[in-house]
Amino acid sequence: EVQLVESGGGLVQAGGSLRLSCAASGFTFDGYAIGWFRQAPGKEREGVSSISSSDGNTYYACSVKGQFTISSDNAKNTVYLQMNSLKPEDTAGYYCALRDGSLTRNALEYHYWGQGTQVTVSS
Repeated sequence: EVQLVESGGGLVQAGGSLRLSCAASGFTFDGYAIGWFRQAPGKEREGVSSISSSDGNTYYACSVKGQFTISSDNAKNTVYLQMNSLKPEDTAGYYCALRDGSLTRNALEYHYWGQGTQVTVSS
């Protein structure tokens, strides 16, 4: 059974940093992609960043480019999202998702999802 477990969320003041982790297990895909998505109350889900396991290619939404950094430890099947200079508008539930295949920012193409971790940025 594929499982994704997010951790690292919490409450932080504006300007602070958090590092989210997504530990994936229970799969044997040769190539896969893991993406981070976020959703705030009353807003649509937004693709934040994603990374390919095969070539390390990454994607960032314009809203977080230069602010967030995605990385992976393939040996541990874990993906990290380093979030710096956090703003109140970054407040959301953050979810990681896994797909068997190449990098994509389309949430509909991710087959497995974690339960999410809450990030709250106070002003």
